[in-house]
Amino acid sequence: MRTPAVIIGFLVVLLVPGPIRGAEKAKLGVAIIKNDSAGPLAMAEGGLIPLLEKRGCEIKSLDTVTLTEAERREYGAWNKDALESLNIGKLVAKNRAGDLLVIGLLSDCTDLLGMLAGLQHLRPAGTSTGPDGPGTRRDGLTGVKPLRVGLIYFDAHADFNTPETTLSGMLGGMDVAAAAGLCLTRLRLKTGLDPALPTSYIVFGGLRDVDPLEREFLDRSQCEYLTVEDIRSLSKAIDAQMRRLGPLTDIVYVHVDMDVLDPAEVAGHPLTAPEGPTSRQLAAVIRKVFSYPQVAALGIASIPFGEKDKDGLSLKAAYRLIEAAAEGVRGR
Repeated sequence: MRTPAVIIGFLVVLLVPGPIRGAEKAKLGVAIIKNDSAGPLAMAEGGLIPLLEKRGCEIKSLDTVTLTEAERREYGAWNKDALESLNIGKLVAKNRAGDLLVIGLLSDCTDLLGMLAGLQHLRPAGTSTGPDGPGTRRDGLTGVKPLRVGLIYFDAHADFNTPETTLSGMLGGMDVAAAAGLCLTRLRLKTGLDPALPTSYIVFGGLRDVDPLEREFLDRSQCEYLTVEDIRSLSKAIDAQMRRLGPLTDIVYVHVDMDVLDPAEVAGHPLTAPEGPTSRQLAAVIRKVFSYPQVAALGIASIPFGEKDKDGLSLKAAYRLIEAAAEGVRGR
């Protein structure tokens, strides 16, 4: 198309088309994946969808993670947790293949492995589908290399224990260690996360309650940290970590255990730790993090609900974090 010109005396004025005033920015496509349990259900049904739509988002899908009848009949709680993560991963891969912002409404932190696996084994949109459905792929000697997934893990606890170091015996206290290949190899492989994440790909945020033997593992690792003060002050360390992850990874997942927050906002959580950031402070960090194009998905885990959140403060806090992620992506 030729640019029209108007000749005024000896002055040539080029009429260059500009942006149309009032034109709306394209809506942000969002995929919501929720576990079939009370906490995720409370988040999904408490007004999240209209809230996101008011913020310029279009909900492209709302998927519930379910086990097949055969999977339900399998033995072992940890085994079923792994199968649940496997199904989470399939849904993440399916939705992220369409380049959507993926929001995981998760029961607890054991679902981390599924979120990571889904991102790790993505196929770009338009490529052939894998045997587990659209967006997935199988890697082998002739397959495609898995994506390098970075992890930003906001939690008061490191969840970096192993069966040999744990004091509680909780699987939810070992998920990051399992993702890093330090333990529970068969469980990790069942979730589809292979290879394990190098510890240099992991950034902890808000960490402040660590077991003694867990601390030894962390000290020997290459994990990095954003302190509570970094979060409160929106410090330069946040951008520094994002720049560090840039050349190391292909895609980044952000995980939030609600116990990372000030206990006043998550009073019903069984594992609160004092001196946490407020949800507004963490939302500012999440908004900044999601302004980076490599950041693809957010997971919110372990929300107090029902009688444990009578005043609705925890739900409002979770929504604030999710809104911030969407705002960060829309601001790119």
